Amino acid sequence: MVKVMEPWWKRSIVYQIYPRSFMDSNGDGIGDLQGIISKIDYLKNLGIDVIWLSPVYDSPNDDNGYDIRNYQAIMQEFGTMQDLEQLIEEAKQRGIRIVMDLVVNHTSDEHAWFVESRSSKDSGYRDYYIWREGKEEQPPNNWGSIFSGSAWEMDDKTDSYYLHLFSKKQPDLNWEHGPLRNEIFDMMKFWLEKGIGGFRMDVINFISKDEKLPNGTIHDEQMYGDGSAYFMNGPKIHTYLREMNEKVLNHYDVLTVGEMPGASPEDAQIYTDPDNQEVNMIFTFEHMNLDSGPNEKWDVRPLDLVALKRNFEKWQLALHEVGWNSLYWNNHDQPRVVSRFGEDGAYRELSAKMLAICLHLLQGTPYIYQGEEIGMTNVKFDSLSDYRDIETLNMYKEKRQQGIAHEAIMSSIYAKGRDNARTPMQWAPDGGFTTGTPWIRMNTNTTFINVEQALANESSIFYTYQKLIQLRKKHAIITHGSFQLLLPDHPDLFVYKRQTDEEEWLIVNNFSDRPNQLVWKEFVPHSKGNVMISNYESLKIEGDIVEVRPYESFVLAFERRKSIEESTWS
Repeated sequence: MVKVMEPWWKRSIVYQIYPRSFMDSNGDGIGDLQGIISKIDYLKNLGIDVIWLSPVYDSPNDDNGYDIRNYQAIMQEFGTMQDLEQLIEEAKQRGIRIVMDLVVNHTSDEHAWFVESRSSKDSGYRDYYIWREGKEEQPPNNWGSIFSGSAWEMDDKTDSYYLHLFSKKQPDLNWEHGPLRNEIFDMMKFWLEKGIGGFRMDVINFISKDEKLPNGTIHDEQMYGDGSAYFMNGPKIHTYLREMNEKVLNHYDVLTVGEMPGASPEDAQIYTDPDNQEVNMIFTFEHMNLDSGPNEKWDVRPLDLVALKRNFEKWQLALHEVGWNSLYWNNHDQPRVVSRFGEDGAYRELSAKMLAICLHLLQGTPYIYQGEEIGMTNVKFDSLSDYRDIETLNMYKEKRQQGIAHEAIMSSIYAKGRDNARTPMQWAPDGGFTTGTPWIRMNTNTTFINVEQALANESSIFYTYQKLIQLRKKHAIITHGSFQLLLPDHPDLFVYKRQTDEEEWLIVNNFSDRPNQLVWKEFVPHSKGNVMISNYESLKIEGDIVEVRPYESFVLAFERRKSIEESTWS
């Protein structure tokens, strides 16, 4: 019998770097590739296996690099192609792979393809993008852009509209056009031949649009139609992804993760089933939308823990032994989780550790976003002029036009704005990110939240992450065990089990500042177990009762085939 090797990415931990904000090597206030190289040993110490590098391609930077002008050149602010090749090699020497962002739903309007496409209706590049005639001096349909405003922009040169689901400087590519797809596949090979370890695919489930482009539903208090039903998980998405694998990805041993807003667990079963040859895993957004209203992220609501637990349960069960989950709290588009689902004041360290333990004991590949491992928090800038994110600035303008008060809009920005994740990495009490003026202001709490202090404190959040990474590499139950949600309706406690034939682990997390009692013997095979990790020094146990203190988290391991006498509390 031939033994099938387990894919390397199933036990890997990915660390996302937002290059502009990670480390500046030359004092211009902008993070760069040499800055990343200077910190690789820090990441090696943390224990990660993969760096996901947000875009470093040549870009006019309308959307912080997600508007690409040239896929095969490096943005001058970040360095050179030689710097990137050095990063790939330096990482490889430390057993770390580099995963690049693949942004192929759209380009910059300064990309050579679009410059040619808009030059004439007869251009050979016209069909690289989605062009339509207007209707009675109105756009082709009522879709709104994800970055506010209409999703269509009139181009006077050819008296036609082009589709842009994001910024008007990010025209959508037309994946119906075979020559475009072949150019994209050649570009992917260019990077894979340089030795990268895979791709994170930006909004990849948007690339197939309903060719009829129907109007979308206009939700309450919205100015434009919601076209998502016609571009999320579109009619040819599986065809395109399978073609991508056949022509490119299957020829390399790589990690692929698709960012897929609006994908359900049923969708994910198809996308991530290895037999389908599409992607290894996807980023789902359902758990990240639970503190928002039904129609937009800026409608901020309190987190419903019961809904969060049920959501994780749904995804864990749906993909177990079918596909694969990605696990994340933070990324460049999400506010800091300790400020969002934890408590960033008196309980910051405890809640940050709790959130880490809760996530990392699930089945899937964990993603750590820069600064998460030291408990970086959201930021509240006094002035709108201190914000840099185009989504935030466009939203503010649109809401003010609707008559919404400045204070109410700023409250939403403080909670959900993407710049919360993009303030510079806090390396030292004085910042440590740059010798110059940073491109975006630093969080003032760098004086007490920074890498220097974290590394010096053996009980810091950093070492909790380091231990979680070590546990995942050592214990197969984290990779392969089944998932069982316990106490599903408890308002404060997130409790679950992981199980194999040989052992079972009980994971207990308190998402509140209130102590809760747990009759732990109801959930375990016997009364003896080992504490694998905890964010308090010891458990508070009296008889059958564990008092779960504010934001407490712990993991108990029980061996199912050993005698009770051989196993002890530790």
